[in-house]
Amino acid sequence: MKLSFQTLGFLLILSFIHSQAAELKYTFVVQETNYTRLCSTKSLLTVNGLFPGPTITARRGDTVIVDVINRGDHNITIHWHGVKQPRYPWSDGPEFVTQCPIQPGANFSQRVLLSDEEGTLWWHAHSDWSRATIHGLFVILPRLGTTYPFRQPDAEVPVVLGEWWQSDIQTVFENFVDGGGDPANSDALTINGQPGDLYNCSALGTTRIKVDQGKTYLLRMVNAAMNNLIFLEIANHTLTVVGSDGAYTKPLISDYITISPGQTLDLLLEANQRNNRYYMAAKLFNGQPASRFDNTTTTAIVEYSGNYTPSNPPVFPDLPAFNDRNASFNFTARLRSLASAEHPIDVPLKIKKTLFYTLSINAIPCAANQTCEGPRGTARFAASINNITFDMPSTSILGAYYRGINNGVYGDDFPDVPPLKFNYTQASGLNASLRLPEVATEVTMLKHNETVELVFQGTNLVAGVDHPMHLHGHSFYVVGAGFGNYKRSTDSLNYNLVDPPHMQTIAVPQNGWTAIRFKADNPGVWFMHCHLERHVSWGMGMVFIVRNGKASNARVLPPPPDMPPC
Repeated sequence: MKLSFQTLGFLLILSFIHSQAAELKYTFVVQETNYTRLCSTKSLLTVNGLFPGPTITARRGDTVIVDVINRGDHNITIHWHGVKQPRYPWSDGPEFVTQCPIQPGANFSQRVLLSDEEGTLWWHAHSDWSRATIHGLFVILPRLGTTYPFRQPDAEVPVVLGEWWQSDIQTVFENFVDGGGDPANSDALTINGQPGDLYNCSALGTTRIKVDQGKTYLLRMVNAAMNNLIFLEIANHTLTVVGSDGAYTKPLISDYITISPGQTLDLLLEANQRNNRYYMAAKLFNGQPASRFDNTTTTAIVEYSGNYTPSNPPVFPDLPAFNDRNASFNFTARLRSLASAEHPIDVPLKIKKTLFYTLSINAIPCAANQTCEGPRGTARFAASINNITFDMPSTSILGAYYRGINNGVYGDDFPDVPPLKFNYTQASGLNASLRLPEVATEVTMLKHNETVELVFQGTNLVAGVDHPMHLHGHSFYVVGAGFGNYKRSTDSLNYNLVDPPHMQTIAVPQNGWTAIRFKADNPGVWFMHCHLERHVSWGMGMVFIVRNGKASNARVLPPPPDMPPC
């Protein structure tokens, strides 16, 4: 068979790209480490003794081997947030979905397969609430011979937004689960692990970002906080968004940013103001008055080099109000994919499967002769998708599916539409009977390469709040969003099918809706859940199983020999 010059050229390009891909190795030792914050010292679970944890740096298409060694006192799993792991869900990480946990004294060599991701992602624990301290950046550089689709920055700066509890986080988690109410608030917010000088005993450790007049800096940012979206701003400066969730965006210039838990942003900061010191400040967004939250502000200092008399204190930004839901929604709604010849997109236009999922806070009555810390002291909080509260199994769903031995581990009857239909965003007066969910472990089966449209609909059951929804194993296009009840006949007419942002985590607005589209081209078992930890702990999660395709290269790869036992 003769091959055309075009085909030969394409094969040569593929061969060149493959030859560039590297295999990198990291070692993650999970261990207890003492840290001092807010005037006191405590032991916390870390990776390699670092809080935040170490940054992984690779290039597009590389393979990263991470040897995870658990020398801590608790079970652990690690998730590579935003990495699609083509055909290899075994290293994805969510506890009891794709693996059983790495037990104390054990280890697991996780194979992380990069594909089309480029930009900033992150990694974090995916068991209990360990991700409060076990997390770090995952930087994916362009392939050798290519570069950023924007001017080369003069330097890159990590910005990891997080939280700090004075109490042990495992104790916070256990008290939260036992009580059935809201969790204890954090005692501080952090930037790169430091609360900043607005908190007691924190001035000396305040994160400082040193800049030179006229230079441009790429901020690689993640919201690693547990339970809230975050507003962030730098006094007297604008930020230009150039990427989100490992994909490039059209440049978006803004005075402030909103970032969801689990979301990453690539931001350009131009040092174009007079020499001085300027606060970078961040605080939580909370649009639900009934929800407790940490209403404090963390700071870092952007400090220009040179000889000058700085402002004391540094210049402070004018952040949006903590409950400004329009500021939160409008920032995210302005994101657009770059959609260039070098970085094309492929929005599904012909949809084979249409799903409509309600996202609700629910209430489950307390056990007999008990009081709970949930609604009116007579119920425990729960959360659901399509009125199903996800019941986490005690063994791996992936293992059961792959071996064809279910034995009641999961069911495959997750509803495509809500079993209960009502005025989802009605301000008050919703029937209390609607609050009670079904507790089950149900999955949705998707055919290989099936094109999916999924509309998330927030509800006002118990309390309407934002829900940052994260899908493992796939990126999706955010084609529409709005407040109120979704109405297909009109809302679908306003979809952006030209340059919608390509994301893995999207905040569904309080009492609103968001429409996403994706192609189920990655066979395996993939968790989808709210990235507010209290919500996923209450059961706001479900599982997609993408079936194998017909070709040998469209099937789940075999498991590694050192999968943690159940």
